[in-house]
Amino acid sequence: MKAVVADPPGGPENLAYMDLPTPQPSEGEVLVKIEAIGVNFIDVYFRNGLYKANESPVKLGSEAAGTIAAVGKSVNLKIGTRVAYAMARGSYAEYAVVPQSMLVELPGNVSFETAAAVMLQGMTAHYLTHSTFALKPANTCLIHAAAGGAGLMIVQMAKIADATVIGTVSTEAKAQLAREHRADHVILYTQTDFVAETKRLTQDQGVDVVYDSVGSTTFHKSLDCLRPRGMMVSFGQSSGPVGQFDPLVLTQKGSLFLTRPSLGNYVSDPNELKWRASDLFKWIAGGRLQVQIFKTYNLADAATAHRDLEGRKTTGKLLLRP
Repeated sequence: MKAVVADPPGGPENLAYMDLPTPQPSEGEVLVKIEAIGVNFIDVYFRNGLYKANESPVKLGSEAAGTIAAVGKSVNLKIGTRVAYAMARGSYAEYAVVPQSMLVELPGNVSFETAAAVMLQGMTAHYLTHSTFALKPANTCLIHAAAGGAGLMIVQMAKIADATVIGTVSTEAKAQLAREHRADHVILYTQTDFVAETKRLTQDQGVDVVYDSVGSTTFHKSLDCLRPRGMMVSFGQSSGPVGQFDPLVLTQKGSLFLTRPSLGNYVSDPNELKWRASDLFKWIAGGRLQVQIFKTYNLADAATAHRDLEGRKTTGKLLLRP
């Protein structure tokens, strides 16, 4: 089969499109013939070595949709079943072996492309807004990178919870996109200090929660946007790692809460996985959740997709096509 790997870890130029043996499922696993692949910043982190992998070359991709091509022992799914998954690395390929416990079956009205676009970022947005800090109508949240793939999902799910949404973006075009997805207020951080504007919008009270996937350039200023006992949710680092941090700062800024969650800890229970995925598919079918696919690249062009993602040239979701 064809696959893309990092050989060795490094820049996009280190991505290799090569022939690898088609894997075979063991007990409790299935072989998925992949039809659409989601591109995420976690792929960049494994590619550049920020996240360490045990294998060489490094497998990439944590999200895909397709059909079951073969099953191992103790699997009760049929060959040909349409499925999707997240958090099983190795999806930059024509085939991937995935534990049955990590799969969800696709409804007939959800395409492979839509499923590959929402499994990782959509379920991330779900756990952030419905579990990590379960938003209520009285809450106000600040969402960084609000026009990105994850950002647009978080904006919409915050509005499904009837919370007030403040989003930050870099351009007017991205601001318009965030507004179209129901953000109440949008701050162009290239033109306006987002701390001062957030304080103004909240009458100097601060927000209840900040959802921050950016990291280095936003983390410390985001703490100043929170009300006393507010929550800082750091779930990515597209601008670089936050670095060392003194917890005493949380006391000084109002007894704040800080968490660094991961999707894996919010979908490890199959019932929880099913709940989150079924909510996504229900909201998509009902028109409450719009899936913004920016561009679909051929698998062989994965390096271009990474360059576009890291260069912040994109809005919404990037996909690869085997």
